[in-house]
Amino acid sequence: MTETAASTTRAPDALLPSLAPLLHEWLPRQRWFAGKGRRVTGFTLDAATELLPLDGAGPGLLHLLLRVEQPGRPAGEPADCYQLLLGVRFQLPPRLAPALIGRVRQGPLAGRALYEGLRDPRLAGLLYERLRTPGRTGPLRFHATRPLPGALAPRVLDAEQSNSSLVFGDAYILKIFRRVSPGANPDLELPLALGQAGCARVPAPVAWFESGAATLGVLQPYLRDSRDGWRLALDALAAGREFTAEARALGRATAEVHLALAAALPTLRLERAETEGLAAAMDRRLHAAAQAVPALLPYVPGLRAVFAAAGEAEGAGTVQRIHGDLHLGQTLRGSDGAWAVIDFEGEPAKPLDERRRPQPTVRDVAGMLRSFDYAARTHRPWNADWAARCRAAYCTGYAEVAGADPRTDPALLRAYETDKAVYEVVYEARHRPDWLPVPMSAIHRLSSPR
Repeated sequence: MTETAASTTRAPDALLPSLAPLLHEWLPRQRWFAGKGRRVTGFTLDAATELLPLDGAGPGLLHLLLRVEQPGRPAGEPADCYQLLLGVRFQLPPRLAPALIGRVRQGPLAGRALYEGLRDPRLAGLLYERLRTPGRTGPLRFHATRPLPGALAPRVLDAEQSNSSLVFGDAYILKIFRRVSPGANPDLELPLALGQAGCARVPAPVAWFESGAATLGVLQPYLRDSRDGWRLALDALAAGREFTAEARALGRATAEVHLALAAALPTLRLERAETEGLAAAMDRRLHAAAQAVPALLPYVPGLRAVFAAAGEAEGAGTVQRIHGDLHLGQTLRGSDGAWAVIDFEGEPAKPLDERRRPQPTVRDVAGMLRSFDYAARTHRPWNADWAARCRAAYCTGYAEVAGADPRTDPALLRAYETDKAVYEVVYEARHRPDWLPVPMSAIHRLSSPR
């Protein structure tokens, strides 16, 4: 381990007031900012670290952990903390103009350009170099599981939503968590455990960095010859091809991941009372969703019956660590036909302790079944039979490896499908109203008596 000199700016008390006017405008516009629709009332600086000194003639790189104050938070709940990597230059080259946040007017950085540091190849490359040399830079700690090659050209992936990712030389991908919480992020914790268990379905982390108990970023092998399952499914639909062979293989891969997680991490027995608690939580989410989206109201009695049936089951066997947000977009298929599973962070909007909680594996299965429905709905006319065949093939593949078919516990599987569809209704109503018919068709199907 090495110690690298680092400091905050020469006048740390003046740093935040000087940056706040720019960040007030810039932060809410970022795709990964979770507090959209609520005004920003203030900032609190948790940590400021110069990864590259700010007092030289060249660019500087400033790492911030910044709490953003917004109204409407429950009493006692801390403000969201965001990770920022800010470049600082006296003159910003034209190629970096799109990354500009603004010019600082006062304080220790007065007169300099502040910009998104990840867009600067020199600064992004510096981050990779720190990961290559495990050690400490101020409050930041860098770890690596093996030696990494020398300098690799970085590029930003623009498809990210809740985080940011850099690809280095088509060899590695670095996911940088924007909204951070204390505790091990599942996107580091679970792939590390799976790698140690010898599971080849998940790219094992090769390096990461953290501050305190919070995971800040994870470096993994980049599967450059792979295509994501969502795009492959849409291509199959557009070409009029079946996707059942791929769905079956994906079911087998999912079961392999679940078995490896159960072997690597503790599992718990889910008793009847806990099953009732899961069903009651689903019922509460339904009640809140129906208040937000009145289109759900006619279906509430049928949906409540689905949850009640799950709560009356004798128990759901064991619960364990799962993916938590599994869908076609979280899978990659290589040129050899092998499937990989990625992005174990879970649903970023949920608290970290909830995302790390053991759960029934059928929750992941239900998420994938809903994803096949979504894919089929992108096709005109709607190809419901295509989705049904994919769903059946996926469960068949899962059973071939797991030794148990998720369809043999229909009450719990149906409940998790329903819970996911209710979540989708609220999401689409708020963000993509044109897509609302997709989950509403599932709501109609799931609420009907069988």
